[in-house]
Amino acid sequence: MRDPDAPRLPSSPGFWRSPLRGPWFTSVLGLVLLAGITVLFVTGLVSYAAYNPDLSPVNDKTPDKGILGFYLFAWPTHPHWLYRLNQGVHVTLGITLIPVLLAKLWSVIPRLFALPPARSLTHALERISLLLLVGGALFEFVTGVLNVQLDYVFPGSFYPLHFYGAWVFFAAFVAHVLLKLPTALRNLRQLRHPGEEQNDLVTPRPAEPTVSRRGALWFVGGGSLLLFVTTAGQNFDGALRRTALLAPHGGGEPGSGPNGFQINKTAAYAGISAAERGEDAWRLVVTGRTGTVRLSRAQLAELPLHSSALPIACVEGWSTSDQWWRGVRLRDLAALVGYDADDRPDVFVESLQRRGAFRSAALRANQVADPRSLLALYVNGEELSPDHGHPARIIVPAAPGVLNTKWVARMTFGDL
Repeated sequence: MRDPDAPRLPSSPGFWRSPLRGPWFTSVLGLVLLAGITVLFVTGLVSYAAYNPDLSPVNDKTPDKGILGFYLFAWPTHPHWLYRLNQGVHVTLGITLIPVLLAKLWSVIPRLFALPPARSLTHALERISLLLLVGGALFEFVTGVLNVQLDYVFPGSFYPLHFYGAWVFFAAFVAHVLLKLPTALRNLRQLRHPGEEQNDLVTPRPAEPTVSRRGALWFVGGGSLLLFVTTAGQNFDGALRRTALLAPHGGGEPGSGPNGFQINKTAAYAGISAAERGEDAWRLVVTGRTGTVRLSRAQLAELPLHSSALPIACVEGWSTSDQWWRGVRLRDLAALVGYDADDRPDVFVESLQRRGAFRSAALRANQVADPRSLLALYVNGEELSPDHGHPARIIVPAAPGVLNTKWVARMTFGDL
């Protein structure tokens, strides 16, 4: 039977009856999110820097970014696992925090319906920051998860949506933290005595408890642990990858053998035919200071070949273990068109792929100069498979996977 005296409006103090809600429960979740979201924002900026966005417009998919696109340093090539670590942390942590975020939103939901909407200027600013915070958090986490799953159902490109959304969300996050700091400090002092709490989150008509607050936190933590276990394996090969049930597994089945490691984009998906990859048709066009050189794959194989053990790490968070690549150093190709050891250029790389966001990419001079940076012809002792970029692909230490262009057709050295 419904209590005839029960409030019927969400704005009524007694409408929300869970005895779990209160400043202690909310503060614990808030502390976790404060640390986690800060790490997410920093790793997101680091991921943006990894594209060397001021090198060439082709690498930056965020037009009209203005001061938001500040760029502090050229992306290094040491250590070679840097981008793999950064994106692994960014994506795995983001997914792991989902239960914490949902629990935090549930814990403060009465405040979303509180009346009057604004009691003072400070309160109005707090409510606006709260709306931007909640909306921004949901937008960033939803678009991030969809991108990880390679499910682009949202309108527009993921890169500008996630980039601009991150700045709106983080600005609201900082404003909310500053506005709520006095209250947060008072709540922290209540951590020792959660039963003595009194504020607008504590219901005047508590329902019978079915779980303690600490039990609820264990439940949220267990959900986060489950998501971590079913996501983190995407950063490894072999049996551990099979535990990554919620992580992307690429755009095709990689199979087994030397070329049996993860891929996102197959040759068929990119529209690369066997005929245009064939020995008779394919030529690498290298352009630079002294002109243009055209090389067949057989001619490339006659140049000095070098080996590098490097991973592939993608923006979606997945990565492979180090693979053993063999090919021609990028700096040796630059030397063919007039650049010596003291004059390392940037390079603009174009693929046989005719369309797509990263059918071409630019690399900075320090990436060209690194002796581990290759135009790879072989991987793990075997010729590249079509899906891994045959006849030739770029492989650069610490670079995002999309900058390791596959099916390379043209390389233009010079200042970009």
